[in-house]
Amino acid sequence: MHENTEFTLSRECEAIQIPSGQKLTLEAGTQGVITQALGGSYTIATPQGLARINEKDLDALGLEKPSAKTEPKAAVASNGAVSEEDVWNQLRQCFDPEIPVNIVDLGLVYDCRLIKKNEGGTKVEVKMTLTAPGCGMGPAIAHDAQSKILSIDGVDEADVQLVWDPPWSQNMISEAGRMKLGMI
Repeated sequence: MHENTEFTLSRECEAIQIPSGQKLTLEAGTQGVITQALGGSYTIATPQGLARINEKDLDALGLEKPSAKTEPKAAVASNGAVSEEDVWNQLRQCFDPEIPVNIVDLGLVYDCRLIKKNEGGTKVEVKMTLTAPGCGMGPAIAHDAQSKILSIDGVDEADVQLVWDPPWSQNMISEAGRMKLGMI
């Protein structure tokens, strides 16, 4: 929706540099273009390189936050009962900032377990990897996944671990992901 939109930052805002994963502050007046707007985060190209900005800073880009009608809904469990499908649906809202395919269809999520806690609530454990072990965006992507999982009614704990075994390969991309990337 906002891809290829040019902007001039109206105020300074925090960003995460891609691919290093380092936090930086972009100054007011910085110009650039939005290259990807998926899953509530925005990849922007600036004279400093690529960076990722969170939805909370859309006003700095001169954009309004999407209305409730257009933004993806958080998973809602009935009576606090959480299903594995709820978790997978939330993980499909997480994107690598350089690739317009969600982390599930990229084949980055290896395992998802739901653990009912004795005191009530559900803990979710996810094991995921990255397309490259040296990618500095790993913690940011894992945090995004954790936040999306915690938005599910009935989930009160989420542990997202980055793992490297087995190593990721392009063979792990789903058919839908391959189509989106033009590999089919």
